Amino acid sequence: MTTASDPSYPAHWEADVVLRDGGTARIRPITTEDAGRLVSFYEQVSDESKYYRFFAPYPRLSARDVHRFTHHDYVDRVGLAATVGEEFIGTVRYDRIGPDGRPASAPADEAEVAFLVQDAHQGRGVASALLEHIGAVARERDIRRFAAEVLPANNKMIKVFKDAGYEQRRSFEDGSVHLTLDLEPTAESLAVQRAREQRAEARSVQRLLTPRSVAVIGVSRSGGGVGAAALRNLRDSGFRGHLYAVNEAATTDLLDGVRAYRALGAVGAPVDLAVIAVPAERVPEAVAACGEHGVQGLVVLSAGYGESGAAGLDRQRELVRQVRSYGMRLIGPNAYGVINTAPEVGLNASLTPAPAPARGRIGLFTQSGAIGISLLSALLRRGEGLSSFVSAGNRADVSGNDILQYWYEDEATDVALMYLETLGNPRKFTRLARRTAAVKPVVVARGGRHTPAGHVVPGTRLPEATVSALLRQAGVIRVGTVTELVDVGLLLASQPLPAGPRVAILGNSESLGVLSYDACLAQGLRPGAPQDLTTAATAADFRTALGAALGSAESDAVIVTVIPWVNEQEPQDDLAGALRDAVAAHPGKPVAVVHVELAELVDALSPAGALAPRTRPADEDEGGYARPDVRIPAYPAAERAVRAVAEAVRYGQWRRANADTGQVPEYEDIDEAGAAARLAALLADFGAGAGKGAGEGVLTLTEPDAAALLAHYGIRVLPTLPAPTADAAVRAARSLGYPVALKTTAPHLRHRADLGGVRLDLGGEADLRRSYEELTDLLGTPGELLPVVQAMVPRGVDTVVRSVIDPAAGAVLSFGLAGVASELLGDTAHRLVPVTDRDAAGLIRSIRTAPLLFGWRGSDPVDTAALEELLLRLSRLVDAHPEVVGVTLEPVVVATEGLSVLGATVRVAHPPARTDLGPRTLPSY
Repeated sequence: MTTASDPSYPAHWEADVVLRDGGTARIRPITTEDAGRLVSFYEQVSDESKYYRFFAPYPRLSARDVHRFTHHDYVDRVGLAATVGEEFIGTVRYDRIGPDGRPASAPADEAEVAFLVQDAHQGRGVASALLEHIGAVARERDIRRFAAEVLPANNKMIKVFKDAGYEQRRSFEDGSVHLTLDLEPTAESLAVQRAREQRAEARSVQRLLTPRSVAVIGVSRSGGGVGAAALRNLRDSGFRGHLYAVNEAATTDLLDGVRAYRALGAVGAPVDLAVIAVPAERVPEAVAACGEHGVQGLVVLSAGYGESGAAGLDRQRELVRQVRSYGMRLIGPNAYGVINTAPEVGLNASLTPAPAPARGRIGLFTQSGAIGISLLSALLRRGEGLSSFVSAGNRADVSGNDILQYWYEDEATDVALMYLETLGNPRKFTRLARRTAAVKPVVVARGGRHTPAGHVVPGTRLPEATVSALLRQAGVIRVGTVTELVDVGLLLASQPLPAGPRVAILGNSESLGVLSYDACLAQGLRPGAPQDLTTAATAADFRTALGAALGSAESDAVIVTVIPWVNEQEPQDDLAGALRDAVAAHPGKPVAVVHVELAELVDALSPAGALAPRTRPADEDEGGYARPDVRIPAYPAAERAVRAVAEAVRYGQWRRANADTGQVPEYEDIDEAGAAARLAALLADFGAGAGKGAGEGVLTLTEPDAAALLAHYGIRVLPTLPAPTADAAVRAARSLGYPVALKTTAPHLRHRADLGGVRLDLGGEADLRRSYEELTDLLGTPGELLPVVQAMVPRGVDTVVRSVIDPAAGAVLSFGLAGVASELLGDTAHRLVPVTDRDAAGLIRSIRTAPLLFGWRGSDPVDTAALEELLLRLSRLVDAHPEVVGVTLEPVVVATEGLSVLGATVRVAHPPARTDLGPRTLPSY
């Protein structure tokens, strides 16, 4: 008998998932306590679905059936249920079978699988989610294949199996379709899983941003407080749907002109979104009311959760559990709110006073409400609008990853701006950012770069410049401040991407032109000599010069510098019109304006100004083109404009370079299953078990264990033999064969040839004994030095390959040359895991000392192809096994043909309960 409190209960199989329609469900193992739920579930299933499940009329479950379906050993017999609240909405079960189709135990590696989904929930992707999770459970229990018998008329279930992406075989036997699925993940099954994840998570955010009805819970009768402010903002911003106010003490039918109710249950109509603004201790009651009413999503403005300490964090965990139990999603708690400027929605469920931001092409996400206010104000001052805005507060549920999923397919969003304090799941963030950046820019400003003591934001083990470089490899435009976030976003939202780094500079100020020129050089751009139009230049002169620069084959972008006219004869909107005319006549290149104290010009060039009528018509004789729809960003400093252009140049280069992302090669000799089994055995008696974080109890493998694990991925570590005495050293050398190396392995001398702890090319016993004596006389006793003997390998370039799991960046692969000089200069390059063949080639070429690998000063080039293969194999290991939290291969001697790994350190730990590698699931605490 197994219950949820039984030690054998596999709690790590529990998971919250987002379904196809954007709602949520919880998947968990079925226990003996679920008998009543199972019977109730079965009673709600149609006779047709029962027939498809049992191949015969089966109106009710017998007591024997209920016992069988609720009693599992979680090895050979496993049942999972998808639940909403306390009710089952779908079940799946497997039974291990032998070659004869009868019940069996390990080592039998096939199982029979069967599903049943409540009719009211069919079409929501319940069976697909259950298949992902039962497949992961089966692989954990060494089951490699599923067999299923399906009636030919059961098209829905056949489609579930067909669309899963697994390799499968199908036959028709005895009136049923016999399906066999190989459970080894394939590129197709992973692609299917992630496509479903994207659609489901995007849909869940869409439901939050496009409600047909909104209720604000916690609206004070006095008109003060957060709830009343949120209600006014919704009302005054022109929300297109139905709006309700809820206050348990309401004595009138209206609050602030909005229909008021004492309880949500009294609203005699569906409510899609609820904004909760009651004290934290009353939030559970409000959430329960929302769940019972069928609300789809919540925005919780209430504070007093994770930001307030341990007790608040416990309260936050319970809030998430409660919200998800009703199949809802949550923005917050401690949120600032959400905005959707779509004309057909007009949603301002935030604390931003009306009028809400204008319609625009920028999507904005922040964790901090204060930063959200700052960014909204900055965009408003620059005349820029938004497509959507989410300030998620503690982001206990909906996070930046969910918003990226939504923006990826949102046609109304051209640029994604994000202020993040943490990346949450770094592997998933970089994966989603890379995919999104391939179609639209993702600009990120990250707070929490330097973590003060006691702060809730986890720090990073990598230098800030390294984290920034890694994010750029994923296509993320990383900026340092919220001002730069706005500056870059404005340019990307209104201008095309530059084709290269060549910048033309023109304007009526020679000094401002020189400043722009210097700023371009500092950003790595290639500016042309500034063109000084003189202070006498007219709007027509600007139009002519800008048109010529845009039409030139020698420029990829243009910066226009403007200072006020002394005689003030030229209205600023005339200049704005002239610039827009030139851009409209020569589209395809970005333009940025640098101005000095010309607020009217900024307004005239902004989206709002672009739509305003011209002060006077364009002069057709001067080639005018009245183009009020053209927008041009303006900046009060040359450095800011140039920085924005430079980021656009780098992003454009990344887009072009990543049109071919490269491949993650398959190697036939990789034994992923063997590595998994070895890791499981190594960790079986270590730590507290699954779910323990990588930083909580890390096991450093012995040299033999490390070598054996790496061997599963085709990485051979040259063996060493201990030499506690000179005689033992001689015996070891005879075993390995001369010539040999004698090395100390004491921590303070390891990999420090400069301290004299290594003797090479010892060709015989006399040399070895003499070197042994020298080492022990010079550096200490054998017990202190821990000497070893190792066979010599062909000479080459000594390098270091490392992998580490970083809290801020995820799994990272690093490469550099061995030696003190490289360490001192920080000459190490990094790539995000998984690494493609293009990444590996770029990694070894991106260090400053890379010429030493390619024949510098007449030396022989080394085997970089072998080095790239080593990097790819290590990347595969780290990517496939989250238990591996750190690997150091040092030194790796790369010769003219082949390479040798002379030393390896591997650190492992129990992986987090959920990673980005298994079946799709929502994050949990």
